[in-house]
Amino acid sequence: MPPDTVSLRYFLVLAQELNFTRAAARIGIAQPALSARMRRLEAELGTALLVRNTRSVVLTTAGAALVESAPPALAALDRAWDTARSAAAGELGTLRIGYSLSAGAETAPALVDRLIRGNSGLQVGAVPMATPEISPAVADGRIDAGITRGEQPGRGVRRFLLRRMRVGVQLAQYHPLAEHPEIEIADAAAYPLRLPDRAANPVIHDQLSALFRDTRPHPRFHTPAVSFDMSQRDLRDGVTLAPAGEAAITAQPAGLTWRPLRGAPSLTIHLVLPREQSPLHRRIRAVAKTLAHELHWLPD
Repeated sequence: MPPDTVSLRYFLVLAQELNFTRAAARIGIAQPALSARMRRLEAELGTALLVRNTRSVVLTTAGAALVESAPPALAALDRAWDTARSAAAGELGTLRIGYSLSAGAETAPALVDRLIRGNSGLQVGAVPMATPEISPAVADGRIDAGITRGEQPGRGVRRFLLRRMRVGVQLAQYHPLAEHPEIEIADAAAYPLRLPDRAANPVIHDQLSALFRDTRPHPRFHTPAVSFDMSQRDLRDGVTLAPAGEAAITAQPAGLTWRPLRGAPSLTIHLVLPREQSPLHRRIRAVAKTLAHELHWLPD
């Protein structure tokens, strides 16, 4: 049987002091209790570690050998305990996060940065994914977490509201509507509206198009052939407006600006986690909740 590690640590203090009274005071226990632990430690090892008399305490050959070999062993054990505690707290391992492109401008980078800041044992990889693929990938374990715009459907996952943001439109800086601090929905509907492909994100496509359901005449919707952040010539030329959340401000291309739509409901961004959660999943949930509070992503 390995020795009692508490008694072993006490022995190392005693080996430094070579005095039971001083060692007991330094440890914070009674001297008889320290003496009893040393006798039990010697019994476990089957050899004397100390030579005691009324005047002095001297290490035996075995005691001196233990003084030399015990500290590295105890340090290794401490590291093992720390590693186990870090794993239990979700601070150790590899975390794979998938995010929709629209969440890549601000939300996903902020969460990844917070997860890895001061946490050298956690490796975080984040990759853009098509929105409809994120929840299934979380459910079957291909990724550990997802960040999606809108509450995307899917089984085997849990969704947590991460952010609410105002809805507005991106438009050219010289566009006539850019002169207004807020734009009426009906005024925006008078121009062709650039929406994401419904196949790429049916939830957000339907939510944005629904904003203009009651406007007359019905607006003209334009869906670009490529993703929203790769081709914006029609916006810069003033041909179209692009309904978008306020996070678009942080990645505003040259020549564009953003204005809120008056009375429009907010867009949402959700954190997607598997239904059965590990310490890593609980860690990302706790960090996301703290981040959302600090950055005022959610109303109080």
